[in-house]
Amino acid sequence: MKPKDEKKLASITRATYALVQESGLAPLTLADIARGAGIATSTLYIYYPSKQALLDALYEQAKSATFERLTRGAGAELPPKLRIRRIWLNMLNNRLDHPAEMVFQEQYVSSHFMSESNRELGKRFVREFDEVLEAGQRDETLKPVALPFLGACILGSVRETARLIAAGALPDDESTRTTGFQLCWDALKA
Repeated sequence: MKPKDEKKLASITRATYALVQESGLAPLTLADIARGAGIATSTLYIYYPSKQALLDALYEQAKSATFERLTRGAGAELPPKLRIRRIWLNMLNNRLDHPAEMVFQEQYVSSHFMSESNRELGKRFVREFDEVLEAGQRDETLKPVALPFLGACILGSVRETARLIAAGALPDDESTRTTGFQLCWDALKA
């Protein structure tokens, strides 16, 4: 069996992300993706036998890459505030650097396309992030509230800060990042 062409796979991924960002996940067709990737639809079927298979594979790939980017430099040896700051900054950079990938992930998670195996993958990554928050609660650094509140506070803060930077309402500089994180931290700390 001939190995799959990495350039074609990358083109398929880019085309899928761009089309989802532009029009959403529901109207997406394999023919549209093939056209966007510059390949024949029959070639796309060699790589992915169905829309579901393509979406599942791209989500697994994107989620794994995102998780690796979010946890970079945020090891357990850091005190809670520094660890959460590193994750917050990584989340912000990820949103700014990979906007189409983030839109794809968010739409996939909210769709009927999400597979059970990818649902479990997402839960596993959330559990790992929850462990960071639980450690902060155990040492009384973070508020003793339900973890989804803390997670939503972090995610909402990152999402809005990234949106404001991307829209040009805030500059993408150290002052914006410091202020954005500090406001989030003030909401989280015990």
